[in-house]
This record gives sequence, structure tokens and C-alpha cells, in this order.
Amino acid sequence: MTGKLLADRVSLAQVADALMVVVAIALPWSTSALGILLVLWLLAFIPTVEWHDLRRELLTPAGGLPVLLFMLGVIGMAWADVSLLERWKGLDGFFKLLVIPLLIVQFRRSDNGIRVFIAFLAACVALLTASWVVAIWPYMPKGSQDYGVAVKSYIVQSAEFAICAAGLLYLAIEAALPGRWLRAASLAVLALAFLQDIFFVATSRTTLAIIPVLLLLYGFWRFGWKGVFGAAAAGLILGGTLWAASPMLRHRATGVYAEAEKYEAQKRATPTGERIVYWTRSLRFLESAPFFGHGTGSITAMFHKAAMGHSGIAGEISTNPHNQTFAVGIQLGLVGVAVLWAMWIAHLLIFRGGGLAAWVGLVIVAQNVVGSLFNSFLFDYTEGWLYVVGVGVAAGMMLGKRGAGGADKDGGFRSVSKI
Repeated sequence: MTGKLLADRVSLAQVADALMVVVAIALPWSTSALGILLVLWLLAFIPTVEWHDLRRELLTPAGGLPVLLFMLGVIGMAWADVSLLERWKGLDGFFKLLVIPLLIVQFRRSDNGIRVFIAFLAACVALLTASWVVAIWPYMPKGSQDYGVAVKSYIVQSAEFAICAAGLLYLAIEAALPGRWLRAASLAVLALAFLQDIFFVATSRTTLAIIPVLLLLYGFWRFGWKGVFGAAAAGLILGGTLWAASPMLRHRATGVYAEAEKYEAQKRATPTGERIVYWTRSLRFLESAPFFGHGTGSITAMFHKAAMGHSGIAGEISTNPHNQTFAVGIQLGLVGVAVLWAMWIAHLLIFRGGGLAAWVGLVIVAQNVVGSLFNSFLFDYTEGWLYVVGVGVAAGMMLGKRGAGGADKDGGFRSVSKI
């Protein structure tokens, strides 16, 4: 009986690994398929979890802080001055955080984390191809209103492509060091194809802010402070070249100033003007309930009250402050904000080692932190799941190899060479 139970657990663990690979494929493409696959993954994975493994992760900052932030969201429902339905809707953004410790448990003991990365890359390559197709033939039926975007939005697409480009450039450098030039060139060309789409086809201002941070982060992660100066010099040269070559880049970057001027002079509704209004009001909401916030689900109600009696852009009601810190702070106050930032820091610290898993984890966390200055990335559906899946898988890989005796030169898994 014990042997059969063990065999069943092994089989379910293999199914759970396979389902997470499929989740990575669905992530850039479909929200409905992603939701269904995540439910199937939970059904397969939960029976394989042993309490002592889960307890170990919950007692660490990386696994415990996401759960603590969720629990604060649950507790915050108690003092929110909104309907029960609105409180439950407010809790929706917190639920996905519970998956992080589960994924760490899974990929501590699994060797299939690299397959999840490869699956996500393959899905993004297909999405890149689709982006070029709809850019060339813009009147084709597609699932997005944005130019050069086949599904979802240009913000999501650019975020996904930036992760792929960063991972591919890392692998290209690793291949070039021992002189594997053909492989290095192939990886670099594919990375440049992703960057070409970001800078020339569907440009997101959020990603434009993220890419310089990733460049500096790589310099520091690989070479220390000397690397930061080298990365900064390379970034200035690359940025100047792209500025001269890409009208789309110039338009998106200079548009911030133009939009701010329109808002200040004419009070016209622009993306930049909206953020100025939302952030200003968010600060006032925080001032009125600094420690514990206004309760889970209170964001829309607070913006509704602030918009009463106003017209134009000042009269708009938002469900999103377009800043993750404000999204947590309005609801849970500075206590929630402290837990949010502690979670980000804890996840950054996991990825201090070398190797692909460490680099991908750093990229995903840094991207979420920087992107969350302008959007509520953690609460947004695709961006939030991108963080949860990426951090959970990468952290599990890192911690699993450390537990097995420390990471090797390639970050603890030699299967990278099979890419």
C-alpha cells in the first residue's frame, strides 16, 4: 500500500511538472487557458505536498512573506467600508501570492524547471512572430487593439519580451566565453529580435524604464561596481543609437512631457495626467489612514469619493492607482507596504548566486519592482502570474541545488547546455 501511494505521488508530481510547462506556454497567450491550467496543476500538485516541506518554505522570508501579505489582505476585509462583494474583489489580487511557496516546494525537488523556462521562451518566440505578422498586416483579426500586438496589450508583450531578451543575452555571453561562437551568435540574434520589437514595433514606456535598470543590474551582478560603470557606458551608447534610429522610441519617450503639459495647461485626459491625479489622490488616502489603510477592496470607493463634484480628468473614477505600493498602501497602510517591499527584497536576495536561474529570477523581480512604480503589476493578471511563476520556479531551482550541495558554475543545473 505504501509503495502504491509513493508511486501515485511520483506520477502526480510528473503530471504537475508537465502542467507547469504548459502553464508557461499559455502565459503569454491566453488568460482563460492559464486559469484552467492552474486549477489542473493545483489538483495534481496538492496531493504530492508533504507538510514538513511546505512548512519549511512558509518559515522562510521568500515563501512566508507572500502568504503574510495575503493574510493581511484577508484581515483587511474586516474594516473596509464597502460591500462584501467589493471586499472579495479587492482580495482577488492577493490570491496568486499563495502559489509562490507551492512552486518553491515543487521545483526544489524537480529537475524540470529549465523546461518551464524553455516553454515560456518558445511561446514568446511564437508571439514575436505573431507581432511581426499583425504589424505588417494590421487589419488582420487579433485579440488586441494595440499596433503590433496579437493578444493582450503592448505593456504585457514588452514585459515578456524583455525577460526573454535578458535571458538570451545572458546565455549568449556564457556561450561566447568558452568560444562557442555559433551558438552565442544565434542566441544574440534572437535576443536582438525581441529588442527590435520592443523598440521599433510595440514600445512600452514601462519597459523603456526597466531595460536600463536590467543593464545596470547585470553589470553589478556579474562584475560588481566596475560592471555598473561599464554597463552605464554601454547603455548610453546603445540608448543614443536607438534614439536616432527609432521614431517610435522618441515618440513614446517625449510623449510623457507633452502629455504632462496638456494636463497642466488644459486639464485634458492623458495617460501621464491620469497618473498624476491618481498618485496625488493616493498619497492623500494614505495620509488619512497611514498605518492600516482603508481596508481590502476600498480602492474604487476611495477614488469615487475623491471624484465627486469634479469634472474632466479630475472627475474620473479609477479602480487602480497605477502603482503597486499605493495599491497595497491604500488598502493595508504602511504595514502592508512594509510587507510588500520586504517580500521583494527577500526574493531579490535568493538570486544572489550565479547561473541562469539566478539571473532570470533577478530579472523578473527587478522588472516587477520597477514596473510597479507605474502600474499595479503584482495585482494585474498576466504580470502578476508572470512574477509568481517566474519567482517560484527560479527560487525552487536555486534552493534545490543549494540543498543538494551548492550551485555549480551554471547555477546548479547542467541542462542549460541542452538549450
